[in-house]
Amino acid sequence: MSDVTETEIAPAESAETPVEAEERTPSQLEEEGEIAADYIEELLDIADLDGDIEIDTRGGRAYVSVTSEETANLRILAKPDTVNALQELTRIAVQTKTGSFSRLILDVGGSREARVAELTVLVDRAIERIEGGASSAALPAMSSYERKLVHDVVAERGFVSESEGEGRDRHTVIRRA
Repeated sequence: MSDVTETEIAPAESAETPVEAEERTPSQLEEEGEIAADYIEELLDIADLDGDIEIDTRGGRAYVSVTSEETANLRILAKPDTVNALQELTRIAVQTKTGSFSRLILDVGGSREARVAELTVLVDRAIERIEGGASSAALPAMSSYERKLVHDVVAERGFVSESEGEGRDRHTVIRRA
């Protein structure tokens, strides 16, 4: 079994994003966030849902969060598959206006934080299997963003990980360092 080096587990997103995904300036990220916020606001109006929209930039990405004091109000939109679909639609809206690929992240009702917690539990269970004698542990297929989050958690735990597979079957495999 070969050891996986730090460079082999670089952010999974970089190998999968189009060439147009060059480094963005803070003002370009803010513009992406504003366009995305306008798009999401229109969607909320159409769906007759209330939500507050916050825009942030970090790690070279625009982050758009939709929150509501009434958590039940956004529950229908906060499901992982729904958030991912909305994120892709929002990215397309941004790309249409800017002419550039967008890597923005959409969070609805704290769904991203909840997903990070779920992924952390998955990683912890996989590490328990490895510590119990398994040579590696594979996680289910997930998006490149989620795999990046998994790689970060795995590295924090002192293990290594790499993405394997193609397309929708791409998943993360964890091994001892």
